[in-house]
This record gives sequence, structure tokens and C-alpha cells, in this order.
Amino acid sequence: MGLRLKFNLVLVLVFGVGLGVSGVLSRRILEANARDEVVRNADLMMGAALAVRSYTNSQITPQLELQLMRTFLPQSIPAYAATETFNALREQHPEYSYKEAVLNPTNPRNKALEWEADIISQFRNDPQLKDFRGAREASTGRALYLARPIRITNPGCLRCHSTPEAAPPTMLKLYGTANGFGWKQGETVGAQIVSVPMTVALDKANQAFRTFMTSLLVVFLIAFVVLNVALSVLIIRPIIRMAGAADEVSIGNLAVPEFAVKGRDQIAILATSFNRLRRSLQKAMQLLE
Repeated sequence: MGLRLKFNLVLVLVFGVGLGVSGVLSRRILEANARDEVVRNADLMMGAALAVRSYTNSQITPQLELQLMRTFLPQSIPAYAATETFNALREQHPEYSYKEAVLNPTNPRNKALEWEADIISQFRNDPQLKDFRGAREASTGRALYLARPIRITNPGCLRCHSTPEAAPPTMLKLYGTANGFGWKQGETVGAQIVSVPMTVALDKANQAFRTFMTSLLVVFLIAFVVLNVALSVLIIRPIIRMAGAADEVSIGNLAVPEFAVKGRDQIAILATSFNRLRRSLQKAMQLLE
């Protein structure tokens, strides 16, 4: 096995190990960054929902007090306004979703699904829990969800949700008396849930991973070629010339010229030793003659 082959085998082995370790670490880092990006998007969407609720509650509903006495307007309800806002967003981004899931809602579309009810149960069992996040399989792929509890902290909410007798007649006319009542002050009745797809972020992470690994492979190939050229010029060729000269000297051909010694590396030391050996052999042959 030649010196070049041994060197290349070691080089390929070292690079293979490095490439494998780099691939594992970079994959984990990129996927973690992708997940962080999804969480940031979920936080942003949740903040937008809260802003819509706050705006509706403080600036829209008070302006409609007289109108609500004649006709109940769902648009004046903060939860309805936030949901409709995100329904408009879903026309362009159907993979995103926002829902105010409630165990006993007035509006049937807010009825909590089974997995949403499990989240609400966690909030009900732990009043100190401020938010909850997890991942689930949605129709558009894997999605991360962020949930925050809906707790009755404003006594004004009980005007519509305590008993049918206390609720506005216009609301009863629209939704009936079967659902959305029996709520109590401080009770957790539901959860705001934002679902953000992980596919886009993971696709970006995969693309970045492929780009990184391809770049690393290209760098290795360039380094492989450069190192092989340097090995040939600095080591292999001088050794081959010395081996050829040693063969000539071994059969008595002392006309082989001496090697030019350049530098102080191991090749130069070997050349100096060879030249010394050649001169010593030449003197010994002269003495014998």
C-alpha cells in the first residue's frame, strides 16, 4: 500500500467522522432554530389575537351599547372579532389557525374538540398555568400549538353567561338558552389556541442543512485535491527521486548527482544523509581502486 493511498485513507476516514458529527449537530441546531421560529410565530399570532380582543372590548363594544339593546351583534364580542380576523388571515394561509375553544360556548363553532378539551382540563386543574404548548398532526402536516386559558376575570362577562334570565334578550333570540351559561367568576371556561405549521420552518431547516452539508463536501474535495498536490510535490516526488537514485547507487552507478538540499524539514535531512552516504561510498570505491 503506497504512502499516497495510506494518506488518503486516513484523510477520508477523518473527514467522514467529521462530516457525520457535523451533520448530526447541525441537524439538531437547525431543527431547534426552526422550532423556535414556530414558537415566535405562535407568540406573535397570540399577541395579535389579544390585541384584537382588547381593541374590540375597549373601543368597539362601548360604541354599540344602544344598538345591542335592539339587535345582538356578534361582531361586538372580543372573541368573535379575534376569530373573524384570523379567519380572514386563513384565506391566504389556511395552515394557520386560531380558536377560542370553550367547553360550553354560546356560539357552537367555539365548541372544544377532544384534544382542545384536554388542554382546557389542564388549565382547570392547574390555575397557575399561564400557557401550554405542544405539537399535533393537523390536516396540513405537523403543527405546533400555543394555548392560554380563558378565565372569567371580568364580571361583565357574567351578564351574558351566568343565567339565561340575566342575558340580553337579543342574544337569546340569536343563540337560544341551551348553551353558554353557568359560568362563574374566576372559572377557566376555555382556551385560546393558536396552531402554527412546522412544515415551512422545517423545510427551511432542511434546505439550510443540505446547503451546509454540500458546502462542507465541496470544501473537503478542494482540500483533498490541494493536500494531494502538496503531498506529491513536497513528499512523494522527492522520495521517488531518492529511491531511484538509491537504486542506481546500489548497482554501482556513482554518477548520480547529489540532491539539492532546500529547507530544514525531514525531506531535506533525508537528502543530506543520502548525499553523505553517496560521497562516503564514492570515497570507499576510490580507495579500493
